[in-house]
Amino acid sequence: MDPSEVEFLGEKQLVSIVPNFSFGIIHLISGSVGPFRAGLPVKVPIWLAISLKQQQKCRIIAQEWMDIEKLNDSIEAEKRSKLFTKMPSNHFMDEAQMLLMVAPDDIPDADNIRTAVKDIWDLRMSKLRSSVIGFVKNAGTYAKLDHLTAMEINSIRSLLPDALDIMLHMEHGGKPTVLQSLNTTM
Repeated sequence: MDPSEVEFLGEKQLVSIVPNFSFGIIHLISGSVGPFRAGLPVKVPIWLAISLKQQQKCRIIAQEWMDIEKLNDSIEAEKRSKLFTKMPSNHFMDEAQMLLMVAPDDIPDADNIRTAVKDIWDLRMSKLRSSVIGFVKNAGTYAKLDHLTAMEINSIRSLLPDALDIMLHMEHGGKPTVLQSLNTTM
C-alpha cells in the first residue's frame, strides 16, 4: 500500500460541513448522507466535503481535534511518553493535509494547526525510527507499537521486512536460510 492508498482510506472519515444549498438524501455505497439544508451542519465523507468546497457549495467545519490547544496537549503527551500515545484519528495526518489544503479559510488558526500536526508527525516518526532500531538491535524479539496510525505503519512497511531479512542472512553467516532456499526453488 502506498501513501495515496492510505489517504484514500482517510477520505472516508466523516467531517461536518455547512452547505449553502438544499438537497435531499444522497445514497452512496458507503451509506446515505444528508439531507442538505442551507446553513445547517451535516456530516459527510471528507472526499465529498472537498468536492463540495471546490465547487463553493459548502464551508468545512474543522474536525473537533483540530484545535491548537488540543494539538499542543498531544505534542506534550507524545514527548512525555516512551510509547506511542493514542491519536484523535487513525488518519489525523491525512485528514489535516486534505482539509488544510482545500479549506484553510474555513479552519481557524490553520497555519498553527498545520505546524502542530507536523510537529506531532515528526515526534512520532522519530519515536518510530528509534523503536525499529531497538527492535533490530534486539534481534527482532518483540516491539510494542500500539496506537500507530495507518500512515505511520505504511511508512515502515517496506523497511522492516527487508531489515529482518538482512539480519537473518547475517545470522546464518551468508549461508542460505530455509526461506531463501524455498524462494529459489519456487
